[in-house]
Amino acid sequence: MTAPAFYRLRAPNPDGATSTAVSVRVDPQRPDPYPICLAVGGGRRRMHLTPDEAWALWRCLSEAVASLGEPPEHIRTRVAPARR
Repeated sequence: MTAPAFYRLRAPNPDGATSTAVSVRVDPQRPDPYPICLAVGGGRRRMHLTPDEAWALWRCLSEAVASLGEPPEHIRTRVAPARR
């Protein structure tokens, strides 16, 4: 049995003093077809995805964000999976 894995990174807000949490949970043992959960910030901003939807989102987001210019320094880090 594979335990859920969590991937987290914080995005700085324009004010420079605060940040927004971005996390992805991968749980291959879920009983439904949505093993990936994307969460941005607190509250109810969550999206459950199938693997195919997640790949499509990844592709669209990578192209869209790349059109804005060079990547910021805060993402130039390894995002290792955590167990919680």
